[in-house]
Amino acid sequence: MSDAVRSIRELLRDKAVFGWTMYDWANSAFATTIMAAVLPVYYHKVAAATLSEADAVAYWAYTAGVALVLVALLSPIMGAIADLRPRKKKFLTFFALMGMTGTALLYFVTTGDWLKASIFYIIGNVGFAAANVFYDALLPHISRNPKEMDMISSLGYAMGYLGGGILLAINLAMIMLAPEDMQGLMTRLAFLSVALWWLVFTIPLWKWVPEPRTVVKAQGGNPVVMGFKQLWHTFMHLRQFREALKFLLAFWLYTDGIGTIIKMATIYGSSIGIGQTHLIGTLLLVQFVGIPFAVLFGRLANRIGVKRGIYLALFGYVLISIGGYFMSKPWHFWALGLAVAMVQGGSQALSRSLFGRLIPQSLTAEFYSFFSVSAKFAGIAGPFIFGYMTQVFQNSRLSILAVVFFFISGILLLIPVNVEKGMTEAQSYDAKLREGGATA
Repeated sequence: MSDAVRSIRELLRDKAVFGWTMYDWANSAFATTIMAAVLPVYYHKVAAATLSEADAVAYWAYTAGVALVLVALLSPIMGAIADLRPRKKKFLTFFALMGMTGTALLYFVTTGDWLKASIFYIIGNVGFAAANVFYDALLPHISRNPKEMDMISSLGYAMGYLGGGILLAINLAMIMLAPEDMQGLMTRLAFLSVALWWLVFTIPLWKWVPEPRTVVKAQGGNPVVMGFKQLWHTFMHLRQFREALKFLLAFWLYTDGIGTIIKMATIYGSSIGIGQTHLIGTLLLVQFVGIPFAVLFGRLANRIGVKRGIYLALFGYVLISIGGYFMSKPWHFWALGLAVAMVQGGSQALSRSLFGRLIPQSLTAEFYSFFSVSAKFAGIAGPFIFGYMTQVFQNSRLSILAVVFFFISGILLLIPVNVEKGMTEAQSYDAKLREGGATA
């Protein structure tokens, strides 16, 4: 198979590639408006207005952690079932619609409704994250070779930055230009706009991305039982792909740090007195500055290697976390936001594509569910530690500094991963499976 990579223009002319990247455009509205920018501030200032400052921050952290627990429990089962039958798009659709519903219900959250806000956010976040298991599993099936997979993955993140950023800008204008007594209503309408945006821009994926054929034979019986059986087989399979397993251990740690920053940055800034305009404005900066850097990291990986690209991003996160401890003025938040924009998309896109290199194409949904589990189970620790430390010390500064541990540990575990060896293992497995010599 040729390692030639089509140009960005050629890739986006491919309807399957374009439809796949448009889902990043669609669901990134949840990541920006709901997860990162508007809802955390609304939760802190309105939904949790009856709580103490520290409890408001901590309860948001615990909410994020509970959502991750539920997703982590669902992901391996759903991924295994998707590999037993060619239903990746159907599962993606179910969970995406679940996410849209939870998001729309946030419209009904008003002053003091922190529990209602937490429940609706958890529903939305479970749908968002579970759908991404199946979205990621489609990536190897629309790319021609590993290098092209790097580029398509980076394009997906770039489209996500653009789509999520455009809607966030619209929502910011809705909220900031409204009279003060109408800003609460405009914020709740912003939540509705995310659900609608997510629905409309998922249509290209539904229309143009084909359901990949599976080489794993469908088996009878209860699908949940079969999912658990396949989950056990996955543990056995991972023993055959040691480099993929080693990478997951590294990813488990550093993605926890990234996720904690994404989920906690805005409410952390709000708790230390940075105004909503600066907080949401910085998130807009991250979205649009992140577009060229997401693509740049895809190209950079072709020059310096995918592992070195991830190292570069993680060292950036170490400096960002340390800077967050000393942050006190609005311009500090803007500066750190710019730094996040430079490394966030690249670290996530290259991690997704590196894992795709290390696993057999015949088991993508099953192994990408483990990829998701390693993110979600690992991601539980960061928010809970953040929330616990904030309540214990009645201050969130030490909590942000603790995130450095996740990045340093991830870098150290990533060093021994042998990418070439892992790719050979995965390709050999697929070849044996086609010849009937491997067991799926």
